[in-house]
Amino acid sequence: MTRFVDVHNMVRWVAGRGPETIISEMIGYLEDDFRRWESFDKSPRVASHTPFGVIELMPTSDHETYGFKYVNGHPSNPARGFQTVTAFGVLADVHNGYPTFLTEMTVLTALRTAATSGMVAKKLANPGSTVMAMMGTGSQSEFQALAFRAALGITTLRVWDTDPAAMEKFVRNVSPLGFEVTVASSAADAVRGAHVITTCTADKANATILTADLITPGVHINAIGGDCPGKTELDAAILELGDVFVEYTPQTRIEGEIQQMAADFPVTEFWQVLGDRAPGRTTSEQITIFDSVGFAIEDFSALRYVRDAVDGSNFFEEIDLVANPEDPKDLFGLVSVLSPIGS
Repeated sequence: MTRFVDVHNMVRWVAGRGPETIISEMIGYLEDDFRRWESFDKSPRVASHTPFGVIELMPTSDHETYGFKYVNGHPSNPARGFQTVTAFGVLADVHNGYPTFLTEMTVLTALRTAATSGMVAKKLANPGSTVMAMMGTGSQSEFQALAFRAALGITTLRVWDTDPAAMEKFVRNVSPLGFEVTVASSAADAVRGAHVITTCTADKANATILTADLITPGVHINAIGGDCPGKTELDAAILELGDVFVEYTPQTRIEGEIQQMAADFPVTEFWQVLGDRAPGRTTSEQITIFDSVGFAIEDFSALRYVRDAVDGSNFFEEIDLVANPEDPKDLFGLVSVLSPIGS
């Protein structure tokens, strides 16, 4: 039998546990897996692009457990009443290939993206950072706010979005959570005085929502909106101002902000920083840029975390997902006619 966490149970669990607590705990799982980065199979995600959006598979394995996520990205979906991103994920036992855990990952991906941002900011943002500018207030924005409070203690937010309704939604959701929120009049207004800048927009376009003249010394840029070819958020000149950190370089060169740069543009994979193999922030004036596109190991960590967290609870059910005949060689016996033909 395969354990299954459906949307209903995921929502019940997150609401009961608390998203900020989950993000904080998930950071620990992410750090554990990033520290053993070299033990994982790694490859760029398998993507199918259409005029409507993209559908992707994100696989990895540590040679004991295999995991993958199915995820889509359709920027025009909200206008049609659908989510921009939906997902589900699976863990399987490498030794027999059987799937052991299946869960929704639309909600879980939002949590893991935020947790990854928080994990990286703990290492790259200036200590004592108190103000974050948020460029884009869509589905990921509230989770990012909670992640940066969990990781850095940030409670002051300056937000900007071209959609006033999205900003109103964000203020409505986070104000009761103890955040001080200022709705900015422009991107330039939002980043004024910010120690951290998070960019998270959905349009599948080479956009420029931040220009180099808006970037001040010491800022940490958490660029998480770019996640496919032809989709960027930053003025390319910004990447020249500081040090760029990525998850998995071959994938980020295809999908991240650095797709705008030459193939030999220097970047540092974050696992090296976490493992003390490469420097992260070295001075208070340094500009650090996390060019995040999302990577399969992060989903693996999130899947492991939920599997462990719901163990022994009533937040999952067991489903009969794998045909399992009494005789492993007699699969046909499960579907054969029980009585002679014509009787």
